[in-house]
Amino acid sequence: MIKKTLYTPSRVRIGLGLLACLALWVDLGGAHAHAAASAAATNTATNPTTPAPLLVHQGDRLSVPPGSPLRDRLQVAAVTQDALAHQLSLPATVEADPVRTANIVPPLTGRLVELRVRLGDVVQRGQLLATLASPDLAQAVADAQKARDAVDLAQRALTRAQGVNEAGSNATKDVEAARSALVQQTAELHRSEARLRALGTDGVSTQGGQGLKITAPLAGTVTALNAAVGANLNDVNAVLMTVSNLDSVWVTVNVPESAMSAVSAGQRAVVTFAAYPGRSFSGKVAFVGAALDADTRRVKARVVFPNTEGLFKPNMYATAVLDVPQAQQPQVPASALLMNNDAVSVFVEVAPWTFTRRTVQLGSEDGERVRIRSGLAADERVVVRGGVLLND
Repeated sequence: MIKKTLYTPSRVRIGLGLLACLALWVDLGGAHAHAAASAAATNTATNPTTPAPLLVHQGDRLSVPPGSPLRDRLQVAAVTQDALAHQLSLPATVEADPVRTANIVPPLTGRLVELRVRLGDVVQRGQLLATLASPDLAQAVADAQKARDAVDLAQRALTRAQGVNEAGSNATKDVEAARSALVQQTAELHRSEARLRALGTDGVSTQGGQGLKITAPLAGTVTALNAAVGANLNDVNAVLMTVSNLDSVWVTVNVPESAMSAVSAGQRAVVTFAAYPGRSFSGKVAFVGAALDADTRRVKARVVFPNTEGLFKPNMYATAVLDVPQAQQPQVPASALLMNNDAVSVFVEVAPWTFTRRTVQLGSEDGERVRIRSGLAADERVVVRGGVLLND
């Protein structure tokens, strides 16, 4: 027999108890969730995590607020101003002085039978360069000999006529005719001798078949040689060789038409050559050409350099830097310039970390510095690094 207790839970009571426990658990969970949300809100209020804006637009102004990472990437500097000369860099070449250069052409056609020099040889004035065998020279010598003989004959005829006339055996007109013949033959002799002198000979040394001697008209260097021994020289306008005195040379600067007004005689020039890296040579512009080259639209400015050491050789390439005087103008680094459509602009600081865009007109450029013709004043402050980050 089973003993009954005073309290025996029924299924209904058990179900009601479970429901009460579940309700209590849900209530406790909601309280914990509400407490966590409140703590998160408090943390957000005291430690905000929202980043500061990069830029703040205020009309045409751009402000960089505190905390913006742009402050570490922008650099602002004052606009400078000076009147230093602008350095104009132009291409140049070395040329022989035309006054000290002679293109030697054969005075007559013929065959080159002797050549006494080679390309690059240094020669002295009057030095024998070549010998030419020419039938035309033989003809010129023969003409001079005939003229001498004719003059001698005319002189004797005049003497006889004068003697006969004094004896009363002939008329005065015979003496006059003899005198006229002497004058004509003398003139022919002078012409033939002048031709021989122009050929550089008196005709005596060529009678033995030694040929026409070609000598150097000036001291210098053989810079061009266009024929060899045995060659037939049939064109009296063709250059046989060129002799140039290179003790002084020209550095010819090719100045574009747009820069022509900035170059004048007496201007200082510093010239560098690819052949001599690390070295520079100073000189002055001797003169500026009077006409532009029709093809290149450039005018030639010549700088004279002494060349006693033979450093400068014709046709060497060079770079000439000319000092062009300038008025006082503001200058900024090239890094401050920004393209804005078709214009060039800079960002000017109008207040601490507040900038506005301003269009400028550019002047000459010297290395990393650019002159500003208008749009900026000295001591204004502009963004010189990182301005592209503001260029929206």
